[in-house]
Amino acid sequence: MTVTRTGESAREADPRRWWGLVVIALAQLMVVLDATIVNIALPSAQEDLGISDGNRQWVITAYTLAFGGLLLLGGRIADLVGRKRTFVIGLVGFAAASALGGAATTAGMLFGARALQGVFAAVLAPSALSLLTTTFSDPKERGKAFGIYGALAGSGSAIGFIVGGLLTEYLDWRWCLYVNVPIAVIAVIGALALLHDSPTHEGARLDVPGAVLGCGGLVALVYGFAEAEPRGWTDPLVLGLFAGGIALLTAFVWWQTRAPVPLLPLHIVKDRSRAGCFLTMALAVIGMFGLFLFLTYYLQVILDYSPVLTGLAFLPLTAAIIIGSTQIAARLMNRVAPRLLMAPGALLAAVGMVLLTRLTVDSSYSGDILPALILLGLGMGLIFMPVFATATAGVAPQDSGVTSATVNTAQQVGGSIGTALLNTIATTSSTAWIAAHLTDPAQRELVTKQGIVHGYTVAIWWAAAIMLLAGVVAALMVTAKAPRHGTPHQEQLAERAV
Repeated sequence: MTVTRTGESAREADPRRWWGLVVIALAQLMVVLDATIVNIALPSAQEDLGISDGNRQWVITAYTLAFGGLLLLGGRIADLVGRKRTFVIGLVGFAAASALGGAATTAGMLFGARALQGVFAAVLAPSALSLLTTTFSDPKERGKAFGIYGALAGSGSAIGFIVGGLLTEYLDWRWCLYVNVPIAVIAVIGALALLHDSPTHEGARLDVPGAVLGCGGLVALVYGFAEAEPRGWTDPLVLGLFAGGIALLTAFVWWQTRAPVPLLPLHIVKDRSRAGCFLTMALAVIGMFGLFLFLTYYLQVILDYSPVLTGLAFLPLTAAIIIGSTQIAARLMNRVAPRLLMAPGALLAAVGMVLLTRLTVDSSYSGDILPALILLGLGMGLIFMPVFATATAGVAPQDSGVTSATVNTAQQVGGSIGTALLNTIATTSSTAWIAAHLTDPAQRELVTKQGIVHGYTVAIWWAAAIMLLAGVVAALMVTAKAPRHGTPHQEQLAERAV
């Protein structure tokens, strides 16, 4: 116990720890923005490689499936092998996969490279969050560090749209993948020079049956939601994937109660506040990721924005997330309970979404879209920072990697589900509206645009409802107090850590 505290004190006294945070944040930004950076580039890649409309979704879902499905395994590998080592391995592998995707000559080669990116992202993301957790243990510094980390995690998707637009319009879609190589090289050099590793746990081993059941269940569910959009919710394959995913996850929970070295120790999820953070993150991201998709198509297809202008249109959202996370949540984290940030944040984000339900085919950006983006960004900033900080607080060192992975899994799987779920709602609503209102063939173009926007607004109403549900979950389940209060709950978590 004494050695652990001494090690933490020495690490906390390291004057280079904030440069270490830059390295960790850079790697996390690369992982998060890569989930969206190819969205704007997708039409160019599709034309260049001859990808069919039915298969183009795999450029996105190959990444999210591998990432979301393997995160728990990646977290446990970080615990067993060492966080710094897996961090560097993840960076090198991610860079190699990105180079492979940028050089793709066939659709299959691009899909495979994107899946490989997801595999290494699943190793990289939990080790990054674990390194952050062990590097900053002082409550005041921890709040600042997680504020920066949360801002990047929340705004990375929007930054991906901006960078994707710039690279696609002025260079080539392939640079949306090549750009990861220099970022990873810088991060590897910084990691080797600045980051400190924690001891590995000798004698521990991977829970292989748990990995198969857990990863298989998550992949089946995410794949089912991805296929629900083109196939429909009642398609036998979709229903079979849902049933199989639920069965595998049920078997996973059963096995975790009996495994000698469980992949996901259930005491991590049994903690009420931590479970509330996981669920809040998943629900909030469901609404947010779906909204990104609709706004991208609305700006380009309905308002005829260029890729660069579309990316720049998301800048206020990015700025608002950073302000909400670093200037509001980080400053209040040590003074108020996390749910007093998370629940109002969800309400604020939901109000922003409701404003977007007023969109029409001729809405203005400054009057109809900008205010909503600012409210949404501020609200998400108030959610991300306390979720990351609270979910990983007081976790035993040997479990920090898998806990970090669970947070990222909630975010990634929530984003995948949100995109598929809300896109299906939007498409169905648009088709029905167009069929009911297309009476004059001469008005087909206008009616089609009106129907598309109608579908978007219906789906955004659902997104707002899901965001409100995230706020309710945070208010009822996240009972942790402010760190400086030293409540029995926090003391119990601190005892587990030593």
